[in-house]
Amino acid sequence: MRRLVEFPLEDGGTILVEVDVPEEPGMVPAARGGEVVQRAQQSFEAALEKIRPAAQAIIAKLRALHDPPDEIEVEFGLKMNAEAGAVVAAAGVEANYKVTLTWGREEKG
Repeated sequence: MRRLVEFPLEDGGTILVEVDVPEEPGMVPAARGGEVVQRAQQSFEAALEKIRPAAQAIIAKLRALHDPPDEIEVEFGLKMNAEAGAVVAAAGVEANYKVTLTWGREEKG
């Protein structure tokens, strides 16, 4: 079921995120503008912190190539969950990443 989850921000604000939320105990409903939302159990920043190791590992491996690219772009989907925070979106046990590597050409003079 898709619902709105309110994630607190470290600066004191909040952000609303539409997520797939299973019906489980422990969620605290909060009213906002006639719409029922749930409050996440951690800050938005803390939720995103969970995906940092995956992003850093991919970038570190690509930078360690014999001929490292001048630019690295990694794109992956995130799934937000009120309790788990952010996780890399995947189907089954597979995760899909879009990786773009760019090398600049040296001009011959």
